[in-house]
Amino acid sequence: MRFDDLASWLRWQESLHPNAIDLGLARVVEVLERLGWTRPHYPIVTIGGTKGKGSTVALLERILSAAGYRVGAFTSPHLRRYNERIRIAEREISDASLLAAFARIDAARDDVSLTFFEFNTLAALLVFETAGLDAMLLEVGMGGRLDAVNVVDADVSVVTSVALDHCEWLGYDVESIGREKAGIYRADRPALFGSRNPPASVVQTALDLHANFLRLDRDFGYAIHEETWDWFMQGKKWANLPRPWLFGATQVSNAATSLTVLECLSERLPVSRAAIEQGLSSADLPGRFQSLTRAGRLWILDVAHNAASARTLAENLRALASSGRTLAICGILGDKDIEAIAQEMAAFVHQWIVVPLLSPRALPTDELAKRLSAGGARDVTVAPSIESAAAQAQTSATTQDRIVVFGSFLTVGPMLDWLQA
Repeated sequence: MRFDDLASWLRWQESLHPNAIDLGLARVVEVLERLGWTRPHYPIVTIGGTKGKGSTVALLERILSAAGYRVGAFTSPHLRRYNERIRIAEREISDASLLAAFARIDAARDDVSLTFFEFNTLAALLVFETAGLDAMLLEVGMGGRLDAVNVVDADVSVVTSVALDHCEWLGYDVESIGREKAGIYRADRPALFGSRNPPASVVQTALDLHANFLRLDRDFGYAIHEETWDWFMQGKKWANLPRPWLFGATQVSNAATSLTVLECLSERLPVSRAAIEQGLSSADLPGRFQSLTRAGRLWILDVAHNAASARTLAENLRALASSGRTLAICGILGDKDIEAIAQEMAAFVHQWIVVPLLSPRALPTDELAKRLSAGGARDVTVAPSIESAAAQAQTSATTQDRIVVFGSFLTVGPMLDWLQA
């Protein structure tokens, strides 16, 4: 074994491939063949999209688990621990299992250079291979067509939404991005789109592939009531369901998409209404409009890192009325549309504190502050660290104020560590 601890393996994987992001399937396919991996017989669901895919995975995982199924879930990135990315029966994978998987991959790859995410995907597939699963949920990392997860032929594929993000790799318009994300669809299998008004490229890709295309508001839908909601699909209906525990109107859309996935798999993985209600009422996802109270101050943590997710965050802040100010602790990577994010949030934030991020893709904080100001942010200051920003916000906020932490997993994860220390 090359290393005997997880941290050393991860540091090495970050430098193994010349490019941190290098989309393509050839390397993963070759290593899987060398490993002798074969696709399991149980149902597999692949979930992609610009926003909403993490929530959809969480809802599916919790409902299927409540129904008594043993579920493997692969998600990325992580907030606090790498082990969060691979879960079996809702429990994070152990370091020992990861080390064993990494060693197998390293021995099999020979001279094949793998990216960090490709190593991650291969490890998940190896760990799930012997886990005795009933179902597998795979979250796409970036794009879809050339994402490492797409080496697996899924029984059901989901694109939750399409918006501008990762433009350098996926394209600078929603049609180009939609075409890449719809690349996870498969012929003659359910291919879901979980938002209204899909890009034409998504629809055309599904048609070209002869997939069973199911889209929100045409083939399935939902109706929201004051305390409950209904899901319906082609003559089937679940009425008066509890609202998802996850906050925000958009989570009902993710829940409706999740129930449509389950309907597509109902012959192989039947679920009861009790399991659906339990899953909806308890599915949780750290860092997605997560609220915590510390020393009488309300903290809201959200990994929103593109304009679409910032718009949803702003809508949730509007829905959660506050009599005081909103302070934002913000760290955003330099390859994001920072001005557009600021435009979505500017009306709701009274004071901004910019923090540095530990990433080669990060901007100097002064530059980030200038770009936020260009997007309409006002009263922008810079902190030397996330921890100092947290202490500053905690001191300056009153009990009527709220502190919003957003912009990246690299912002929210360390803040969770600080808040829960």
